Amino acid sequence: MTESNQPNNTQGPEPPKLPGPAPGIRWWPLIVIVFGALLLIVTILALSETNRQMGVMICMLVVMAAFGLTLLWLVLFSRLPKLPRKAGLFGIVVFFAAGYALFDIKGTSGDLTPIIGWRFQSDDLAVPEATSALAEATKTIVGAADFPQFFGPNRDGKLSGPMLALDWKAQPPVEIWRKEVGAGWSGFSVVGRFAITQEQRREMETVVCYDLTTGDVIWTHTDAARYFTRLGGLGPRATPTIDGDLVFTQGATGILNCLKVRTGKSIWSVDILEDNAAKLPEWGVSGSPLILDDLVIVNPGGPSRRSIVAYKKATGERAWSGGSNGANWSSPALATIGGVRQILMFGHEGIAGHDANGGKVLWSYPWKGGHPHVSMPLALDGDHVLVSSGYGTGSQALKITALDSGDFTVDRAWRSMAMKAKFVNLIQLDGYIYGLDDGSLACMNAETGKRAWKGDRFGHGQILLIGKVLLLLAENGEAILFDPNPEEQREWTRFQALTGKTWNPPALAGAYLLVRNDKETACFRLPIMAAP
Repeated sequence: MTESNQPNNTQGPEPPKLPGPAPGIRWWPLIVIVFGALLLIVTILALSETNRQMGVMICMLVVMAAFGLTLLWLVLFSRLPKLPRKAGLFGIVVFFAAGYALFDIKGTSGDLTPIIGWRFQSDDLAVPEATSALAEATKTIVGAADFPQFFGPNRDGKLSGPMLALDWKAQPPVEIWRKEVGAGWSGFSVVGRFAITQEQRREMETVVCYDLTTGDVIWTHTDAARYFTRLGGLGPRATPTIDGDLVFTQGATGILNCLKVRTGKSIWSVDILEDNAAKLPEWGVSGSPLILDDLVIVNPGGPSRRSIVAYKKATGERAWSGGSNGANWSSPALATIGGVRQILMFGHEGIAGHDANGGKVLWSYPWKGGHPHVSMPLALDGDHVLVSSGYGTGSQALKITALDSGDFTVDRAWRSMAMKAKFVNLIQLDGYIYGLDDGSLACMNAETGKRAWKGDRFGHGQILLIGKVLLLLAENGEAILFDPNPEEQREWTRFQALTGKTWNPPALAGAYLLVRNDKETACFRLPIMAAP
C-alpha cells in the first residue's frame, strides 16, 4: 500500500478562538442600592412622627451604609474596567479630602440634621464698645410694657397686650435696627430702653446691654469663659433676669452675675458649679435665674441637697438649698400647689416641687432620661402639673395632692403623645395647651391629654401669647401670628425676621419685637390695631 493510499488520521491545528464580547457593566446592584436607600429613608421619616430625631439619625446611618455598599459595588461587582474604577476611587478620596479641608459641621438643626459651614470661617466677634450715653438717663422700674425675664413678665409666656394688627402685608413690621451678634442661645430681657442679652465674644462670655430704640451698645460685662459643643453650639444659653436696678445672668459654664442694669457694674459673682460641687451639664448651664422675694434661684444640680440653690440678691451669699436632682436645661418655675408656694424644677432624674421658703423637696416624680429635659413644667388647674419632653417621650399630667400631715402625693392623671416639647415652653389657654409637638404646631386638651389638632411643621422654635394671639418664632427665623383655638390651625400673617437656625426665645416689649439667633439680632416695631 502506498503512502498516499493510507488513511489520514492526523488533525490539523484548531482555528484560533475569537474573543467574545466583554461582559457588560453590572448596573443593577447600584440601582438597587440607590432606590432601596431612598425608599428606606422615606419610610423611616414617615414612621418617625413620635421621635423625629431618632428617625433622622437612622436615615444618616442608611446614607452611610448605602455609600459603603456603593464603594463595594464599584470595586468588586461593577465590572467596570480597571482604569475607571481607579479613577472613581481617586475621585472619591479627593472629594472627601477636599470636603474635610474646606468644610466643618457647625452644629445641627433641632432634628439633629448636620449644618455644614466653611471650616476656616470664624463667627467670633470682638467685645463691642459702648456707644450710647443712656446709662444714667432712664429709670429701670419694671412697667407694663417690659419683658424683664425669660418667657415673659410672669414666666408663663403670656402678655396682656398690645393688640397686634393681624395683616403684616397691609401693615408690615418696621425694622428699627439689625446687627451682628455674638454666638449663644440667650434671649433678651427688656426694661425701659435697656435690652440685655448674653453672647460669646471670642474667649469672653459677654453680657451686652443694647438701647432698645437704636441698637447702640450701652454697656458690656465680660467673663473669661467659653463653652462649645458640636451639637449644642457655642456660647451662653440662659436669658438674663432683670429685677429693679439689678440684672442677674447665668453663663454656660456656671458663672452667676449680679450687675447694675444702668451701668453693667458688677455687684457680685458666684460660680454655682464650683460652689455646689456640681458637674457641668453636657450642653452647658441653661437655666435662667428666677427671682423670689429677696433671693435669686438657680439650678446647679449639685449633690447633697444642692439641686436648687437660693442666693441673696444683695450679696450673693447662699441662703438655702434643697434636693439632689442633677441639672438639665430647664429653668425653675414658681407655682402655688395645695396652697403652698413651690419652685418646680425639671432636672436630670425627673421633676420635683421644692418648698419656696427653704428648698425642701415636697414631692418628686421620675422622668425618662437619656435625652434633654428642657421645657419648664406647667402648673394646670386643680393642682395638676404638666411635664413634657421630646425624643419620643411625650407629656404627662401629674395630680399633686396635699395631705393633712403636710406631705404631698403624686399621681399620674394622664399620659399623652400628643405633645412632645423638645425646646419649646408650653402655653395654657381656655383649657387647651399650645406648643410645638416635636417641631409641629399642635393643640392638646389640658384635662384629658387628647390631641385637638396637629398643624404644620415649623421646627424647634419658641412661642408667646399676646392677648388672644399666638406669636411663633420658627426655627427658620420666620415670625408668625396664629389664632389659638381648639378647632384647627389658623394662621393670620407672617414675615421673615431672621435667617438661619433660630432657637432663641423672642421678647416683646410693648410693640417692640426683639429676635436673635447665634449670628444676628433685630428689633421690629409691630403694627398695632387701631382703637375701636
